[in-house]
Amino acid sequence: MNRWPLSVDRSPREGGTDNGERPTENEAMAEQEKRKSKTQTKVGVVVSNKMNKTVVVRVENLVEHSGYQKYIKRTNKFLAHNEENNLNVGDRVVIEETRPLSKRKRWNVKEVVGKAS
Repeated sequence: MNRWPLSVDRSPREGGTDNGERPTENEAMAEQEKRKSKTQTKVGVVVSNKMNKTVVVRVENLVEHSGYQKYIKRTNKFLAHNEENNLNVGDRVVIEETRPLSKRKRWNVKEVVGKAS
């Protein structure tokens, strides 16, 4: 007993189209933009620049306490790639998620929001 049909029509939400034709160029470009927007970005402050082409960025998040309904600051530190080696401690930067560059480095410095005084 064969459970699978020989011809399978894909629904629009599974990547097919209503009329059975290939997607147009605009639809293909919209799909690419949708994939691009999945890259995660975070804003943080550089806390260390002692490594070569790498900075440590501290990102603060506000999390609501489940019992007290008050907000608590939570911080995470991320290693980010800095190709130009031009950042100093205290600089505010935007980092974006990228492919793994080393054991702990999965972020790339996208732009500098503010320089430290």
